[in-house]
Amino acid sequence: MNLQDDIKPKIFLVGMMGSGKSYWTKFLAKKLKVGGYDLDYLIETNEEKTIAEIFDEDGEEYFRKQESKILKWFKEKKSFVLGTGGGTPCYHDNMEWMNKNGLTIFIDPPISQLVERLIPEKAHRPLICNLSDDALIQFLTQKRLDRLALYEQSKIKLSAAEINEQKFLKIIKEYA
Repeated sequence: MNLQDDIKPKIFLVGMMGSGKSYWTKFLAKKLKVGGYDLDYLIETNEEKTIAEIFDEDGEEYFRKQESKILKWFKEKKSFVLGTGGGTPCYHDNMEWMNKNGLTIFIDPPISQLVERLIPEKAHRPLICNLSDDALIQFLTQKRLDRLALYEQSKIKLSAAEINEQKFLKIIKEYA
């Protein structure tokens, strides 16, 4: 499929931590031959600190302000795929801004899949690093509930069985 010749999308991937945003960012960017970016990585590069260090040293509110500022750099880009942080849509009217400036896709796998992916990564994620596996399940369940109204403002929602290559390519063709 040679999508990149006629489609120059601006795509924002949203969803919980562990939902696959980074994976699908790389996949879509390669397929479309556009820049693929990870918002957390851009923040770390700009701040010259890890996300955990930013949270520890400067606090979550500072992090959220930097996150929103860097997100809005994408207004000037012609095409891209951006994997956002799990909380990005929840602060500073970011969800509304993303919807005005591109195609938002909510990736929504089941909590069990998030837990399976996140257990090995807990040490690198400031919001979950000190949680037991049982507490992680409770945390993710509650966090998803808290964020769901914002996530569901996305133009596209993909749940469980819909999260696959064919579905992503169909969406790009139809909406981008």
